[in-house]
Amino acid sequence: MKKFLITTVALAVMASAGVANAAPRDVRDAKQDVREARQDLRQAKQENRYERRAAKRYKAGRYNPPRGYHARRWARGQQLPSSYRSRGYVVDYHRYGLRAPPRGYHYVRVGNDVVLTAIASGIIASVIVDLFN
Repeated sequence: MKKFLITTVALAVMASAGVANAAPRDVRDAKQDVREARQDLRQAKQENRYERRAAKRYKAGRYNPPRGYHARRWARGQQLPSSYRSRGYVVDYHRYGLRAPPRGYHYVRVGNDVVLTAIASGIIASVIVDLFN
């Protein structure tokens, strides 16, 4: 009978110790879950912030083609018509994340494309396709 009583008491003590130790682990797990959820929220907010900045950065105004303009694909070495040499078609390279053009060149918007052209002659040095889509 003593063995049974001692065994029962020992099991009860062990079981209560197990329950007492389980509670702090559950709290630690819950705290870790909260930390992870906060980290995920911060990361989602940061990604959303980047997306909003990108949307602002690439938002362009209404494009009005010059008179007699017909849509076409531009290539390096071709010459833009003189109507594109006005300031209304020049693109601010800072705003759209483009590299600074070399001296004597500027970026010009042609439809949804951007072309790097020589200021004096209008000869195309480079074409960036669909920047405004």
